[in-house]
Amino acid sequence: MTQKKTVAFNKPRLHGEIRVPGDKSISHRAIMLGAIAKGKTNISGFLEGEDCLRTLDIFKQLGVSIERDGTDVAIDSPGMADWHTPAGELYAGNSGTTARLMLGILAGSNVESVLTGDQYLSKRPMKRVTGPLLSMGASITAEGTDSDLLPLRVKGTPPLKAIDYKMPVASAQVKSAILFAGLRADGIVTVQEDSVSRDHTERMLQQFGVVLQKEGDTVSMEGGQTLAGTDVVVPGDISSAAFFMVAAAMVPGSEVVFTDVGLNPTRTGILDVLQAMGAQIEYLEDKGQQGEPYGTVRISHADLRGTEISGDIIPRLIDELPILALLATQAAGKTVIKDAEELRVKETDRIKAVVTELKKLGAAIEETEDGMIIEGPTPLSGGTLSSYGDHRLGMMAAIAALAASDAVTIEDPACIAISYPNFFEDLEKLTAFQGAE
Repeated sequence: MTQKKTVAFNKPRLHGEIRVPGDKSISHRAIMLGAIAKGKTNISGFLEGEDCLRTLDIFKQLGVSIERDGTDVAIDSPGMADWHTPAGELYAGNSGTTARLMLGILAGSNVESVLTGDQYLSKRPMKRVTGPLLSMGASITAEGTDSDLLPLRVKGTPPLKAIDYKMPVASAQVKSAILFAGLRADGIVTVQEDSVSRDHTERMLQQFGVVLQKEGDTVSMEGGQTLAGTDVVVPGDISSAAFFMVAAAMVPGSEVVFTDVGLNPTRTGILDVLQAMGAQIEYLEDKGQQGEPYGTVRISHADLRGTEISGDIIPRLIDELPILALLATQAAGKTVIKDAEELRVKETDRIKAVVTELKKLGAAIEETEDGMIIEGPTPLSGGTLSSYGDHRLGMMAAIAALAASDAVTIEDPACIAISYPNFFEDLEKLTAFQGAE
């Protein structure tokens, strides 16, 4: 039986200060590179979400010593060359990041393994990762009938061949998989994007001692480099903060301060769009450490206007587009989202899903091939929304209740724990929250 959660508000207003959970993308990569490197790595601020725990468990199966105490993780790895073959399948759950990046890592390892996922991940395409990896000499074969889908058997075959790869669509997952495979390649691996995607992998590789070259939308790296364990600080995830940033901008009388939130320039497209739509944004404190910039930001309500979201900014806010579509329903005028075909191959087809669900609440929203067109402002009613097992759609549904005249019921809210385990606690903290199970 599908679980449901009903969220209702009486004259909502958001106010307060929060530190959202650790960045999901950075948490994945910290575990991965800590396991690849030889020696000890200490991680603070790790995201205790299901996706990141899947990554952690996979490396335990490969023989890496990992101890976790809440958001602190200690890794002691023998180094990638001394991993052992796992006794069973490597299960990535619902995590596309885990699956796609692990394909690159396993391709250059010395082990043979089968990588699999849950019912949702097993429907997501892998060929745009396996294609370039196969051209590097990787041994990747399908266990099922479709070579594009999990489960996939990966037999590590180092050294791999170096490639100069021009990506047809900007994707941090594809770029990262190639660079991870490139750690065990013979020669210089080069990846060129049509626009720059998030660069957490490049930043963290350098933290672990890898020398690489970045010029515009191109990154190059010599294979065969040695990684050494280090300390990694994981800032708050701006993609998680985005839901409450939008809520603060959307709901009259609201003001929320976000502490220690990631401010990596390849991820701050959400702030650029909020500013373009008229939200009040103040940068209260800038911090940083080797690797990732972060700081404190205050978001306040303002009258909002529609805008166009397209082009080079799309890779900088691809995960925030569902919640921005909701915001657009409350902004004056037309908002156009385009060049976002990538949304169709996320945890679900997020273009179709967002349009379908927001229409249930009365939104004036239409699906296009590569995005959406939203007219606002539109009064939203209550209703029952499906999360599709997609954490970002589940959170979007909860935030929609702030703008709805009646309660919103979310089907399968448990998926939200994938990236934001204490989402509803933070929602209650920031609002006069009323909810019923």
